[in-house]
Amino acid sequence: MQNTIEFFKYQGTGNDFVMIDNRDLQFPKDRAIIEKLCDRRFGIGADGLILLENDDATDFKMVYYNSDGNESTMCGNGGRCIVAFAYFLDIFEDKTTFIAIDGLHEAEIVNGTVKLKMGDVNTIISRDENFELNTGSPHFVKFVNEVENYAVYKNGNEIRNSATYKDEGINVNFVEPISEDEIFVRTYERGVEDETFSCGTGVTASALVFLKGKNKVEVDVKVLGGNLKVYAEQDGDSFRNIWLEGPAKQVFKGKIDL
Repeated sequence: MQNTIEFFKYQGTGNDFVMIDNRDLQFPKDRAIIEKLCDRRFGIGADGLILLENDDATDFKMVYYNSDGNESTMCGNGGRCIVAFAYFLDIFEDKTTFIAIDGLHEAEIVNGTVKLKMGDVNTIISRDENFELNTGSPHFVKFVNEVENYAVYKNGNEIRNSATYKDEGINVNFVEPISEDEIFVRTYERGVEDETFSCGTGVTASALVFLKGKNKVEVDVKVLGGNLKVYAEQDGDSFRNIWLEGPAKQVFKGKIDL
């Protein structure tokens, strides 16, 4: 096992990740090591860790871990950040395809803004005026008033650990419509077990619920860490051609002993 690794730190609207070029497959996929690297006091600090690896059929493979060290489901902002990382590594020029745990993704990058194609969504379940759907990760969506002052940690933690969701866990989004074209989303993320500044799959889920039944194809989304945009086409009760767009930036790079 190597003792020192090179890492890169990326963030997409405040959702931050330790990024590692693992095309040589030398990184030890150890839960305790990953958890330590993501620790904000004793490590680098991040909401998650992402490995970029080779893939035979696409430009690269994305392997995502939550900050608790466990490999997890798709991460939208992480997906946008790994596209920016792959661009930095000269893996592609302007458009790319990659494989993640939820399947194939397309993406493009222009002036630091990454547009990532998400998987189709065929089902949105209504639960007592709330909603449940999977956008690569499972999400609970609840519309609230004055989301800026809402008790996101308390209420998100309660829903995530309720009898319905405690075994598998679920991400919990609190959404306030700002206008006909914009929503404000705050998300409690499982695996992080706290609110994050932004959640890409959560923003996508919230936008789809907001768009459902409307004659619209895009929505602006405000999050604590900035602004994103979601595009989607409705096909009956399903959504197709879903894209998540926003900035993804390299913050710093360094080396750390494992």
